Amino acid sequence: MEVHSTKAMAARAVALCEALLWGEPTPDSVAGVLRAHGEREPLRLSPADVRAMRSAATGLVEVLGAETPAKAALLLNAILADAAHPPRLTDHGGATTWHLHVDRADDGPWAEWFLASSAMAFAVLLADHQRVPGGLCASASCGRPFLHLGGGSPRRYCTARCATRERVAAHRATHT
Repeated sequence: MEVHSTKAMAARAVALCEALLWGEPTPDSVAGVLRAHGEREPLRLSPADVRAMRSAATGLVEVLGAETPAKAALLLNAILADAAHPPRLTDHGGATTWHLHVDRADDGPWAEWFLASSAMAFAVLLADHQRVPGGLCASASCGRPFLHLGGGSPRRYCTARCATRERVAAHRATHT
């Protein structure tokens, strides 16, 4: 049986933001990301669902790009005030373990579910770790969102590839 965790919800949110905002998302490509993160069939998304989810992703990426936990909290509070409904527990008819939802209903609109559940996950992680739960890649040619839940210094790049590319570019700039 699938177990829902806050970290898994946040990872799904970041993956969806990337899929929705970088490239040309389609119902099939977004459904693929949902499947990869454990969402169960049937996954029926329309082009209108994808457009609404893309709009929601814009606000979530703004949270990840917040300079401070206070700014992220302000943004999350605004999203939750607009998008969240009273908390409710669901096991999706016995298909999953019990977990919390703050969207309207199990069969509600995809964008509502995406925005409310993602904001809730980011809010819990911010409260748990007392920092923004991710960031935006510092590479000028990238800017993609990433999740950062580990200890140590905050990450600056979404992947080791982006970090390496930036180090090589800086090295070349100083040696030419």
